[in-house]
Amino acid sequence: QVQLVESGGGSVQAGGSLRLSCAASGFTATNNCMAWFRQAPGKEREGVAFMHTAGTYTNYADSVKARFTISQNNAKNTVYLQMNSLKPEDTAMYYCAARSAGCFSRQVTYFNSWGQGTQVTVSS
Repeated sequence: QVQLVESGGGSVQAGGSLRLSCAASGFTATNNCMAWFRQAPGKEREGVAFMHTAGTYTNYADSVKARFTISQNNAKNTVYLQMNSLKPEDTAMYYCAARSAGCFSRQVTYFNSWGQGTQVTVSS
């Protein structure tokens, strides 16, 4: 059973940076689609960054392109989300998600493993 544990959230002023971590365990294959989603109060959960662990595929929501970077450390089984130039509208609960398959969809329903979330708050 895949387990995902996020960390690294916190409070930061606009323009600042945070790095989120997602420690993964329980994968039985190396070709996994990993993603970061976020959900603000009263809004739907949205995907912000996606990557495939066995290749070079990455994809970002338009709202975070050039500011967020998804990456991995295979030795630590950890996926990161580096967030720079943070804006108040980036405030949300951030979730790590995974599926043991290719990154064929960015929909919430495509991912079958989720972490518990980590809160990011950006003040103006």
